Amino acid sequence: MRTVNYYLRTSGLTLALLAMSFLAGCAGSGGEREVGQSHVDYGDSGTFPVPDALQDNVDFWRHVYGMWSRGEVAIHDSDHLGVVYEVATLPGPIQASYTSAQRAYLEARTHYHADRLRALEQRLRSGQTPTAADRDLVAKFERAGGIGTLYGASERIRLQRGLRERFRRGVEISGRYDKIFREIMRSHGVPEDLAYLPHVESSFQTNARSSVGAGGVWQFMPATGRIYMTVNDSVDERYDPILAADGAARYLAQAYGKLGSWPLAITSYNHGQGGMAKAKAQYGTDIGRIVSNYDGPYFGFASRNFYAEFVAAREVASHPSRYFPEGVRYESPWPHDRLILASSMPADHIARHYGTSSRVLADLNMHWRNSLRNGARHIPVGTTVWLPHGSKQRAGSPPPPISTMIARTEPRQKPSTVSRKAVARVEKPRSTDSQKRVAAKTAPKSKTKGKTTKVRYHVVKPQETLYRVALQNGISVAELRKLNKMKPNDNHIQPGQRLKVGI
Repeated sequence: MRTVNYYLRTSGLTLALLAMSFLAGCAGSGGEREVGQSHVDYGDSGTFPVPDALQDNVDFWRHVYGMWSRGEVAIHDSDHLGVVYEVATLPGPIQASYTSAQRAYLEARTHYHADRLRALEQRLRSGQTPTAADRDLVAKFERAGGIGTLYGASERIRLQRGLRERFRRGVEISGRYDKIFREIMRSHGVPEDLAYLPHVESSFQTNARSSVGAGGVWQFMPATGRIYMTVNDSVDERYDPILAADGAARYLAQAYGKLGSWPLAITSYNHGQGGMAKAKAQYGTDIGRIVSNYDGPYFGFASRNFYAEFVAAREVASHPSRYFPEGVRYESPWPHDRLILASSMPADHIARHYGTSSRVLADLNMHWRNSLRNGARHIPVGTTVWLPHGSKQRAGSPPPPISTMIARTEPRQKPSTVSRKAVARVEKPRSTDSQKRVAAKTAPKSKTKGKTTKVRYHVVKPQETLYRVALQNGISVAELRKLNKMKPNDNHIQPGQRLKVGI
């Protein structure tokens, strides 16, 4: 998760800080300010329910994504997100990171609210009646779960910077991938709105890297990535948005099969399936009870809020005119041709064949590591190569194996000095096992009304999906289903099955 959060200590402040002229800062102006006071219909309560216990959390993140700008910081209770003490407006220039003056300002405001909470708690413990100035604060805690939730609140102060501008830019970038992400989700039989998940993970930043090693739009960790895609020293498919989307869909389908609930499956994307299975064993599939009560290892702020963030992101991204009246300029869907290499070869060999440059290929293929980009290594068999749109049609054929090209450029020798068997070995190199796995199986020729045609088949390998088979063979999932007389929503295939992929 790529949010900007800061926990600030409330001790050690100097009198100079407390005397700062902006100490009495208040909430920014404009728009809806109070969390928990609105009643938005988040839709699809069956698939993505929002129980009462999560309403404030979802509403909080809706404000973060669609209302609070990067120049605003919510000072709030970390356990009860409906309790927001102040939405502070940052002084000075607004940059990616806080300036020293802004940090001092936020520390002063945190100190102020902590002192106020401690004083109120002491009055309540001693049986005193809260002052008129405290009544609004008391009401927030009563609504959040009872006055008892106020105790210890001075130690639960957290800051959350607004992400409105970043989220809006993510919505614009999503235009490039949304259609194909949804097709991938449907092909795996999972809700297509899971295509909104990258808004929570990365704001659709393709080169996003987290401090713990997660990478790409879908923020896969390396170990999980190796289960659902190719991650090695040559290729890291976590950084290809489309290939990683297929891995994410497979993960989420598996998680739902294990946990039986979309809120739990989505939360497992952050916390892991094992952790959510333990939570389910204690509280069932009630995500509200789990978020409120589960105290498992590592089930911290990020995990507790992950599902609420997804629901909020879905709300904001699906209603852009509601949250971004200034307008959203969606990027055009990404045009691409996909090539699956049937033999290993360098990037410049592919570039020459399709009339482009190695640099263009490197820009399109974000999953290639540097050794492939700079030509130090050949691109392995079975690797996806994204090409400029229309390249395959213009070239008319895939690039020839590199060994064949070498044979064609070598000087022709006299028949007496080279045996026929040696020539055969050079001109017709034997296919490797990996080549055979990638290549689609070709059936014997069939005759139709005096015309000879070739029916192409693909033998399904372990872990392959309908979407992967379709992409590898340059057809859509709908075309693949039609060729094999499958029902519109049928995604079931099994290893060893022979699928028709072309005529």
